[in-house]
Amino acid sequence: MNHSQKINKVEIRNLQMEDYEQLFRSFYRIYADGSDVFWTREQISSLIKMFPEGQIVILVDGKAVGCALSIIVDYGLVKGQHTYSQVTADETFSTHKPDGNILYGIEIFVHPDYRGLRLARRMYDYRKELCETLNLKSIMFGGRIPNYHKYADELRPKEYIQKVRQKDIFDPVLTFQISNDFHVRRIMTNYLPNDEESCHYACLLQWDNIYYQEATEEYIYPKSTIRVGAVQWQMRNYRGLSELFEQIDFFVDSVSAYNCDFVLFPEYFNAPLMAKSNDLNESQAIRKLAEYTEEIRDRFIELAISHNINIITGSMPYKNRDTGNLLNVGFLCRRDGTYEMYEKIHVTPDEEKSWGLRGGDRVKAFDTDCAKIGVLICYDSEFPELSRVLAADGMQILFIPFLTDTQNAYSRVRVCAQARAIENECYVVIAGSVGNLPRVHNMDIQYAQSAVFTPCDFAFPTDGKRAEATPNTEMILITDVDLDLLNKLHSYGSVRNLKNRRRDLYSVNYGNKSI
Repeated sequence: MNHSQKINKVEIRNLQMEDYEQLFRSFYRIYADGSDVFWTREQISSLIKMFPEGQIVILVDGKAVGCALSIIVDYGLVKGQHTYSQVTADETFSTHKPDGNILYGIEIFVHPDYRGLRLARRMYDYRKELCETLNLKSIMFGGRIPNYHKYADELRPKEYIQKVRQKDIFDPVLTFQISNDFHVRRIMTNYLPNDEESCHYACLLQWDNIYYQEATEEYIYPKSTIRVGAVQWQMRNYRGLSELFEQIDFFVDSVSAYNCDFVLFPEYFNAPLMAKSNDLNESQAIRKLAEYTEEIRDRFIELAISHNINIITGSMPYKNRDTGNLLNVGFLCRRDGTYEMYEKIHVTPDEEKSWGLRGGDRVKAFDTDCAKIGVLICYDSEFPELSRVLAADGMQILFIPFLTDTQNAYSRVRVCAQARAIENECYVVIAGSVGNLPRVHNMDIQYAQSAVFTPCDFAFPTDGKRAEATPNTEMILITDVDLDLLNKLHSYGSVRNLKNRRRDLYSVNYGNKSI
């Protein structure tokens, strides 16, 4: 076809028997031996009856110029070596199983006069959407390698496929499939016995549905849009723990009223309670503050249950009963009443010098009812190895409670938090404190601008900023994040920081595990 000719409309719809008259002359595959294979009217009728949504036709200005045919099969039938005849039951399609989990492509064709218009890509995109809609695990099919006969004397099939991947060789079928995100699962022999061009080889090609969910007895599927809240906390004097919790309860109630799934508090948000110990030296005062930690944790658990929200409690000092070490820790208080503790791994020089704090030794991602999360306390966000460990454990949202006194200290946390969002392809939520505590040593002033950061790709804000609080003002910050966008980014992003790591050159080791 002359591609300069004006095309007014391109349409994809389900194949109907009325289309057969236009298509039947194109229903063939020509191989080197000149044999033609036709789809009969009875076969097309059978496919339309058993799986109408799997059969599509593409129209150019009302003329049927291509089609795609498919069935649903069990993964066990196609995961290993098989032939086209086996998977289609000699083209009777009795292998079609509506309750199967694989969308298997049995034909895709575009009339030669209409090639070069990316019509086949449109049909593949339709198949991908159908696979997601039907919650099928993958799309699979046997793909020819029609240029292989030109290289068969010098290259084995595996070597040929590798060179096609590396763009050293062009194959009209395999190159197209790879560009459409299909990967070669295995090499099959005698898939199509008459395919002399491919030397009787074929590639088992597979595209995985990243949204696939295995059948479950649960009635509620995890939601993809998560609402997060961050508390930009104003430091002020409190007469005691009860008054402190009046303010905490106010913020939890305010955030939960917007149906948030998470709320994040800052690092050392309870520091005002040290005012009554200001006559003691700094190390003694912080240990007095640590005496409140378990009671604060228990009250947060009650708030998580009563307000139906997952609370990340920022951080507070905690004395380990086994080692006697003073740690900086926080708690994930789930709305189902369970909780887990996270630890600051790297304490700052000032925390060690003034308070005698020690670093913790546990890094893990936490499961919740709506997302897998990680927590890094302030300074820990400046060490990329920690977030990489969490990302390898499936983290989707990273929470960073922080406390910084100056703007340059805040900038370190902020810039590193944005880097963590990009390199780990996750959302990052940061929350800090503002104001001053003139009656508490070593906690004089605070600077903060809480924020939510995203990766930088087309589906996200161009600057990677989902939401920002007003600097140095007490407030709550609430925004939604979409986990489905992360799934798509991992597989189809402009860059893929997690997948493209050169693990043959470097790795991060955590315990005995290489990440």
